[in-house]
Amino acid sequence: MMGELKLMKGNEAIAEAAIRAGVDAYFGYPITPQTEIIEYLMAEKPHERTGMVVLQAESEIAAINMVYGAAGVGKKAMTSSSSPGISLKMEGISYMAGAELPAVIVNVARGGPGLGTIQPSQADYFQATKGGGHGDYRMVVLAPASVQEMSDFVSLAFDLAFKYRNPVMILSDGVIGQMMEKVELKDAVPRWTNEEIKKMSPWATIGKPKTREHNIITSLDLDSSRQEKHNEKLLAKYNEMRAKEVRFEKIECDDDID
Repeated sequence: MMGELKLMKGNEAIAEAAIRAGVDAYFGYPITPQTEIIEYLMAEKPHERTGMVVLQAESEIAAINMVYGAAGVGKKAMTSSSSPGISLKMEGISYMAGAELPAVIVNVARGGPGLGTIQPSQADYFQATKGGGHGDYRMVVLAPASVQEMSDFVSLAFDLAFKYRNPVMILSDGVIGQMMEKVELKDAVPRWTNEEIKKMSPWATIGKPKTREHNIITSLDLDSSRQEKHNEKLLAKYNEMRAKEVRFEKIECDDDID
């Protein structure tokens, strides 16, 4: 059965998809060319539709740390920005990778380096795919090639984030973010209840039952041997992500190319 069809900008498609995907919280800060994401969310009043929280933080750094907090209690949390804003978020993203927190970060990339230009660019590829911040972490990175994929990748990104307990980035650019196409929107799904979160995310800081110790969310460990084991665990996870989640569309390739 075909879903609802709408003519939308790529940025708007991401925002609407987030509401329909049962996202609990969005924390962001305006920057061209991704500002329509937070504008659309504010205009749509998702707290009235689903209970979703939308908040414009005082800075990109504040926004990513709000995402950290929401992710720590097992909520679906996301943020968005554009290239220099993503750079400001990199410390927080590294902290989330170290603490193994699932979250979705959207980068509607623009030209650089520095403040650069507000025109679109694909120059953030290495920052996204090779870690970006300190500590040699990795993210799953989804690169949409259409407005339809901007919409579709939101629910996929959250599925992968919670599958691997890891941040996932949707790496778009100013072209796809601003252009308009027909989009088939998925049906809305309800936000998770606290009881569902307790079952799906036993690591989350959602209250301590008598049957277990306290859950602690942190990326700090001053015991070097324990930190080394943790990093080995992260590396194994990144290798699994690389082995299982690489996906691409082949167009006009030779038949004998795998």
